[in-house]
Amino acid sequence: MQVRPLSISGAVEFTPRQHVDQRGLFLEWFRADALGEGFGHRLKLAQANLSVSARGVVRGIHYASVPPGQAKYVTCISGRVLDVVVDVRVGSPTFGTWDSVILDDNHRRAVYLTEGLGHGFCALTDQAAVTYLCSEPYTPEREHAINAFDVAIGIDWGIADLTLSDRDSTAPSLAEARAARMLPDFAECNAYVQSLRETD
Repeated sequence: MQVRPLSISGAVEFTPRQHVDQRGLFLEWFRADALGEGFGHRLKLAQANLSVSARGVVRGIHYASVPPGQAKYVTCISGRVLDVVVDVRVGSPTFGTWDSVILDDNHRRAVYLTEGLGHGFCALTDQAAVTYLCSEPYTPEREHAINAFDVAIGIDWGIADLTLSDRDSTAPSLAEARAARMLPDFAECNAYVQSLRETD
């Protein structure tokens, strides 16, 4: 499995080795040991999600309060999506920046996001199915969103005619969320991740 850190600390792209023959293909889309080697602790699996989206659907930008936050390991099992990571951790050297990876059913890459990072994706095909492993279960009172079209972040979603949920379309800007003290703190996120390493 090839591992490539993204430009935001705590976000990593994984490209699996695919074994193809006349029967089809086989791959390991998640390896706990590979993730543990890169981050010093394993992903505590608490929930697995599947999301199926029509072309142009944007889901995000979502993040969870830290602690405990919600780390995610994301891949696209059908179709193609632009997967986006946004650094919403106040005090981070890359605060307010974003990076992206194309996830599809060809290269079958995956992205890992540590606790405290914002995440979203846009379906680039008529239908796209995304599955992701989560370190914590969904807890509504800890879940938050940033507006996916915040001009201060400037995400290029790659296509026009985008569709969002009511919740996502009315989400605050990054500046508004910061002013409301809704964003994770970089130092607190790092301390929490360090505590996971010490107890793993």
